[in-house]
Amino acid sequence: MNTNSLQQHVNEPTGGNNILDLVMKTTDLSINGLEVMDKIGDHQMIDFSLEVQDTNTRTQHKQVLDYKRANFELMKKELGSYNYEVLMKNKNAEECYKILKDKIATATDHHIPRKQIRPTNNLP
Repeated sequence: MNTNSLQQHVNEPTGGNNILDLVMKTTDLSINGLEVMDKIGDHQMIDFSLEVQDTNTRTQHKQVLDYKRANFELMKKELGSYNYEVLMKNKNAEECYKILKDKIATATDHHIPRKQIRPTNNLP
């Protein structure tokens, strides 16, 4: 458990003389008031509260590509200006892929603007 950053919180028997029930947590969570209660069947009930941080990012904006304002003609011209035969000479498939991917990413940055959008608030 320690290698996975988990901590066990049940320290008393829950089934006869054995600890049969586990309550494990990572270090960033908080468990409060853990108590071994009365028996239900052949196990004892465990009661505790778990405090978690609200990680909802509803107020943060997200940047996305604004394809409606993209200049695809200039992007096509930029991508067509490279001599791929020279750039990819004596390269294996993975190296050629990386070159092409980098050229497309650069052209995208140059010719497709970004816009900020608000996240949707349709959470369950």
